[in-house]
Amino acid sequence: MMGQITGKVIIITGASSGIGASTALYLSSKKAIVVLAARRKELLDKLAQECISVGGRPLVIPTDVTKYNDVKKLVSTTLAKFGKIDVLINNAGLMAISPLKLSKVDEWEKMVDINIKGLLYGIAEVLPIFEKQNSGHFINISSVAGIKVFSPGGTVYSGTKFAIRAISEGLRHEASKNIRTTTICPGVVDSELKFGSTDPTSLQSIIDFYKQAIPPDSIARAIAYAIEQPTNVDINEIVIRPTKQEF
Repeated sequence: MMGQITGKVIIITGASSGIGASTALYLSSKKAIVVLAARRKELLDKLAQECISVGGRPLVIPTDVTKYNDVKKLVSTTLAKFGKIDVLINNAGLMAISPLKLSKVDEWEKMVDINIKGLLYGIAEVLPIFEKQNSGHFINISSVAGIKVFSPGGTVYSGTKFAIRAISEGLRHEASKNIRTTTICPGVVDSELKFGSTDPTSLQSIIDFYKQAIPPDSIARAIAYAIEQPTNVDINEIVIRPTKQEF
């Protein structure tokens, strides 16, 4: 018997566009309570109205996941309002592709801050809540670039996505047995992620590569599948690519 999504309190980081926005809408259509977290409040407000239109109960909390205090406020506000948190979807991410020889250190730091530290901040705040509840579900968005190094130009990005898979597996071992951990590894998905590079050559290469992209609701359905499993079933990893994607 499948589990229920209706009434679950689900925090989604990076909710303002792409996978985050599509997931919010899809889970709202299944009557989830979605907490929309991202930096761009105007986009979150628009998304919230769309969530309401499909039967959801959204809450907008502007959040920069690179700021630990923002993440603490996101989690404490959610808990105060709803009394529980059922799922944390660590989706916020940055893909800044460029060859190592260009030494784009600022972009490397941003990817580490968003992709790794932002995820860890969420775990730090939510894990104690899940432990106290003796239930909860982490869903961490990695990438096929976290399975195979995306080259040329994707070395640091791949490093952050490999890290997400490692952290997720460690979390699965360390958390109480009633806490679930799922890693989602998308291939090419249509989103703003492809615009993260400032190197013109790399940017054009990524835009061309993304012509084969699948829509973000493909990932939303996979996330919902993991959530709605019975509580004794933990979907640990899902890899999703366009049918014709080789990498």
